[in-house]
Amino acid sequence: MAKYELFSVREKRVRGDVPDVFSYDFIPPALRVQVIHIWGDTLGHENDRYTNRSSEIYGSIHKYLCRQYGCFALDDTPYSSAENKLRLFLGRCSTQLALDVIEVSFRHIDKLLRDSNERYSLGSTLGVDEAIDELNERFRSHGVGYQYESGQIVRVDSKFLHAQAVKPTLVLLTAKEYKGANAEFLNAFEHYRKGNTKECLSECLKAFESTMKAICAKRNWTFKPTDTAKGLIDACLQNKLVPDLIQSHLSGFRATLEGIPALRNKLAAHGQGQVVTEVPMYFASYMLHLTATTIQFLVEAEAALV
Repeated sequence: MAKYELFSVREKRVRGDVPDVFSYDFIPPALRVQVIHIWGDTLGHENDRYTNRSSEIYGSIHKYLCRQYGCFALDDTPYSSAENKLRLFLGRCSTQLALDVIEVSFRHIDKLLRDSNERYSLGSTLGVDEAIDELNERFRSHGVGYQYESGQIVRVDSKFLHAQAVKPTLVLLTAKEYKGANAEFLNAFEHYRKGNTKECLSECLKAFESTMKAICAKRNWTFKPTDTAKGLIDACLQNKLVPDLIQSHLSGFRATLEGIPALRNKLAAHGQGQVVTEVPMYFASYMLHLTATTIQFLVEAEAALV
């Protein structure tokens, strides 16, 4: 059955009951349970009639973790299977240990299930890439700043400078004059968390343009409400939002600013024709953080004006 967004999830979003930044020190119980469901769809269950191979794999995961932790079992429940020990341990262990379990289990999934015979013997209903994509989507939807990539669980901000770009921008945009830009940037982040990459690009451009409009209005600089990014960039630079000295040294500054609408227009704004245009997550992440860094720069430059 195809996965779709539940009513309760949509309602949470409407109420604003969703995280607006990534967290790194808490793995929600629901996320832990969703990981276990992915195990079942890929590795099967030890008590399934036609998936005896499952017990070997769960046993291998359990043995590896016990060896690393210097213990004989992850759970003291008598006569408990390796699968059940892993499930119980994941349900109650610390965030760091939970990430260990997720990483080791998905390395087994990633390595073993590339073999079609292995998938058949396990009765897998979910492919390797689908399982990894679902895990990373679950991380994003819960606002947990990790993802599985190339055999490891990595922090999102270790790749995309989330803490240095998104968080400071959200703080700067709390000022009342940036209310519109703040709402649009939060929408962009929410779309990114949900994997809606095209919508993320569109909201990034809106937030970028709204920031420049707010600066122009605050400074009484001439601009039209209908101005697009190019006209707003011109207004900001003509009014020395960025000093000439900096502009001369940053020859690529204008190209960087204009890059935000250019990227969005190519991938998200216009009709895609007969071939469906896919915007990969890494590109949406780049766009989100480029927008955040640029907005932060513009707002701080305005604050520094005499």
